[in-house]
Amino acid sequence: MASTETLEEFYQYKFNWLPENLKQDIGHFNVFSMAKHFGPDAVPVKYSRRDFYKIALIKGKNIYHYAEKSLEVDGSALMFFNPQVPYTWESGCSDGSGYFCIFKEGFFQERMRGSMSDLPMFAIGAKPSYLLDDKQEQHVSGIFQKMLEEIESDYPFKYDLIRNYVTELIHYAMKIQPTESLFQHPNANSRITSIFTELLERQFPIESPSQRFSLRSANDFAQQLSVHVNHLNRAIRETTGKTTTAHISERIANEAKALLKHTNWNISEISYSLGFEEPAHFNNFFKKQTSQTPSSFRIV
Repeated sequence: MASTETLEEFYQYKFNWLPENLKQDIGHFNVFSMAKHFGPDAVPVKYSRRDFYKIALIKGKNIYHYAEKSLEVDGSALMFFNPQVPYTWESGCSDGSGYFCIFKEGFFQERMRGSMSDLPMFAIGAKPSYLLDDKQEQHVSGIFQKMLEEIESDYPFKYDLIRNYVTELIHYAMKIQPTESLFQHPNANSRITSIFTELLERQFPIESPSQRFSLRSANDFAQQLSVHVNHLNRAIRETTGKTTTAHISERIANEAKALLKHTNWNISEISYSLGFEEPAHFNNFFKKQTSQTPSSFRIV
C-alpha cells in the first residue's frame, strides 16, 4: 500500500507542477473541474491516505474503494474524504465528470469550533457518500462553479468567500442526511462502542511491512478505555450484536484483503504487519474468516 500522499506529491503526480500558494499561512486550498483536468488519459488515483481533505462531486458510474469497503455508484454523488482513510476510485464510464476541492485543515482553523474530523462526514467510520437527485446535483455543481470562478479572481478576500462555499457544501450534505440520525449515542454502551471503533480504525491502514498492528485483543482495548474487559464486551455485544473479538477479527481480515489486493508484499510481510507471529497462523486465521487462503484470494 502506498504511503500517505502529501499535497506536494499530489501536484507532482497529477500535474508535474506546484502552485505558488501551496505554503500559504491560511492553509492550502484548490478546486478542479474533472472534465478539464481528468480525462481518459489521466494518471490513476492511488490507493492511499492523503495529508489533506477532499470534497468531490462525481457523476456517472464509478466504484469507490474507501477503507475496507467498496461502493458502486451510478449517478451523482457528493463524496467526503478525510486524511485518515485510504481511498481510490475506478471510473466505469468514459464520460464521467464533476468537480473536487482539496484543502488543509488550516484553511478552516480559525473559523470553526473543534476539528474537521468532528464533522459527521469526515469522522472515522462515517458515511462518505451522499447520493444526489437532479435538483441537488445542480445546486452542488453551482457551488463548485462559484469556487472555480472565485479562485481565478483578483478579489482580495476570495478565500473568505470560498471558505463559505465549502461550509455550504458541508451543511448541505448534513441536511440531506441529518447528523442526529447518524451519530446519536443514546447510552453509555453506544458511546463505548463508538470509541472502541475509532481506536480500532486509527490503527489502519497498514502502510509498510515494518508497521505493526498492536491492539489485537479485547483486553488491549479495555486497558486503553480504562474499563473492565467484561464491561467492554457487554457494551459492544449489546450495541452491535457481535463480540469485541469478532469486530477485531473482521477488521483484520478486511485489512488483509486490502493488502493482498493493493500491495505486492509477500504473505510473510502481511502476516507480520497484522500482528501474527507465524505466517501459518495468519493463513489459518484468513481461511477461517473468508474460506480462502491468502494466496488463492490474491489470485482471484
